[in-house]
Amino acid sequence: MTKFSGKIALITGASRGLGAAVAEQMATQGAHVIAVARTSGALEELDDRIQSKGGSATLAPLDITDEGALQRLCLSIYERWSGLDYWIHAAIHATPLAPVPHIGDKDWAKSIAVNVTATGRLIANVEPLLQMKSGTAVHFDDPVVGGKFYGNYGAAKAAQNALFNSWALETENSKVNVHTFTPAPMPTATRARFHPGEDRDALTHPSVEATRLLQSL
Repeated sequence: MTKFSGKIALITGASRGLGAAVAEQMATQGAHVIAVARTSGALEELDDRIQSKGGSATLAPLDITDEGALQRLCLSIYERWSGLDYWIHAAIHATPLAPVPHIGDKDWAKSIAVNVTATGRLIANVEPLLQMKSGTAVHFDDPVVGGKFYGNYGAAKAAQNALFNSWALETENSKVNVHTFTPAPMPTATRARFHPGEDRDALTHPSVEATRLLQSL
């Protein structure tokens, strides 16, 4: 028996970076992972890695801003597994850095849609599934919130944090456990958009942070 044997884990934003690392480690420690991302190819590569290590996953290529698709996914999870043990929310949209007066309308709208609106809808749809199994939800904080030129991403991330922080307080006496995890800086695609000239070798690999997270659950 391994730590996550028999557990059902939904990973949103599972195609790359920390989400992929968490999905791979949970699957190889016995969980059945439901991997959600927009990119089918990256999900298939994740599935190949999981299967090569004896794990199992269900791939769900979808856009989390599609409310109908989210509802159908959650209904399928209920019908097949009768709930969730874990939800790891790693999906994020990183907009280009820009001074606040120069934030573009399209960038702002997409950041709010992915990072805030979709997160709120996910909480509403996933909470009943977590209640059924006394499950745990995890989201990731980012210390850059409020930093210079991070106004667009930072505002959306701060709103996402507020949703999870309030949800954590609201569920203190319920069957759902809500946690926030702050990873060390990692050489992810999201960070590369913000720091294109950075020495990526000096950063912490997502697999290391995934291990640290899973040890805390």
